[in-house]
Amino acid sequence: MDVLSATVCVLCAFAANDARDSNERRAFTREAMNLIDGKAIAAKINTESRAAVAELKAAGHTPGLAVVLVGENPASQAYVRNKDRTCQELGMHSVKHELPATTTQTELIALVQRLNADPAIHAILVQSPPPAHIDERAVVEAIDPRKDVDGFHPVNVGKLALGDTDGFVPCTPLGCQRLLVEAGVETRGANVVVLGRSMIVGKPMALLLMNKGAGGDATVTVAHSRTRDLEAVCREADILIAAIGQPEFVKASFVKEGAVVIDVGINRVAAPEKPSGAKLVGDVAFSEVAPRCRAITPVPGGVGPMTIAMLMANTIASCRRWAAQT
Repeated sequence: MDVLSATVCVLCAFAANDARDSNERRAFTREAMNLIDGKAIAAKINTESRAAVAELKAAGHTPGLAVVLVGENPASQAYVRNKDRTCQELGMHSVKHELPATTTQTELIALVQRLNADPAIHAILVQSPPPAHIDERAVVEAIDPRKDVDGFHPVNVGKLALGDTDGFVPCTPLGCQRLLVEAGVETRGANVVVLGRSMIVGKPMALLLMNKGAGGDATVTVAHSRTRDLEAVCREADILIAAIGQPEFVKASFVKEGAVVIDVGINRVAAPEKPSGAKLVGDVAFSEVAPRCRAITPVPGGVGPMTIAMLMANTIASCRRWAAQT
């Protein structure tokens, strides 16, 4: 066989392998890739919450959530409206405090302290981010940790680190964990990479997954912008949780075949083809990553609905704890 013929044979072999791999990938995508529907799972949780609220009200206790918004951030305003609407749909007591951007630190903390003392309020949430002149950490620390359903108070962070289930866990990581459980994704012994190290998602997510029990017992790596060979680190994950805050940052090369991907990101990007001129995308390039995945969350419709559902669940849990003390 001459060199040309040999070369043609090799190229044909590569082509056959590529075709087989492509066919296997298409079959894998068509038959095995599971879209994790956050809307449906959130609806299930809200149904459970509605029943729990009815039970508490029958015993003379109505779960109460107070949401405080300082300033006029449009995204925060929309989020607060969604929380208020969900509270009402579930039969809960909802209070909104919408304060001007000129509100002082002293005035805001005074309001928090009044809510701490209000027996009709079991849960307090100060919407983030506040205006630049507000010390957000000081405000969080002013909230009674027993009413801190966002799970950001140092007492609750410490309880999570210790595996103490008496504290509150931040709603977004808690929602991610619930998505994995509801989707039947085994975390015990799994190699999980959490992409992002924020106190809102990354760090509590890692702690949750390391804790013992359902939705935990995982081996967790927290990766971030300073991680060496970030792409390779992510590619080792059985479960990849993207919470880095960069639109479509995670490409197909970050994800191994058959991985589970939870996309926490919500980013607004330009989309001239849309009437609004913008669209929402996650931290994952969905169209190129999804074919590689055993399961993946969409954006929107994945993690987002779960955050509010878990906030409601935390508020109900807080009401139960306060009721047990009276």
